[in-house]
Amino acid sequence: MDPINNPSSCGAERRRLYAVMGLILVLDQAVKIWIKTHMGLGEEIRLFDWFRIHFTENYGIAFGLQLFGRHGKVIITLLRILIAAVLLYGLHRLSCLPDLRRGFKVAAALIAAGALGNIIDSVFYGVAFGYDGWLHGRVVDMFFFPIAEWRWPDWLPGIGGRRYLFFQYIFNVADAALTVGVVLIIFFYRRELRRLPI
Repeated sequence: MDPINNPSSCGAERRRLYAVMGLILVLDQAVKIWIKTHMGLGEEIRLFDWFRIHFTENYGIAFGLQLFGRHGKVIITLLRILIAAVLLYGLHRLSCLPDLRRGFKVAAALIAAGALGNIIDSVFYGVAFGYDGWLHGRVVDMFFFPIAEWRWPDWLPGIGGRRYLFFQYIFNVADAALTVGVVLIIFFYRRELRRLPI
């Protein structure tokens, strides 16, 4: 039976997607709260040379970029909330569309959960951990994979002689979920985007 005309099937599909989101959010927040309560800022646990738990906080947007100081933080947080609301509404709508494969829906749920995970930090952590007000929380990052480091040859223009670390970015569970969701859609579900009733 067509899921969009079958309320029980549609409800079951939505529950599965919300369960995926809930699992990501619980895991994301559990790891972040453990890091915040058990490690000092800048502290690092070296599990392997190429995998470390490194506690850092991101006050700005992606990769620590800050815009317009404190007011910019509020604007960015409110913009994130708006985007997350749109994602949640879209996920609710597309969850029962029969033309969309389940993998695409799961990828969309990962993206929505990733966005929500970092919004929780931005909205609540400033108050919860007593360092700033509402909408001024810093996003907690911890996963660090310094897989390889090298020095660029001197003859290369612009980067010659510089040291480079791969992979130098520090991220969290929410970032990983969002990135995996986007990669899945780009590489496996681009056709589904054309089927969306926009």
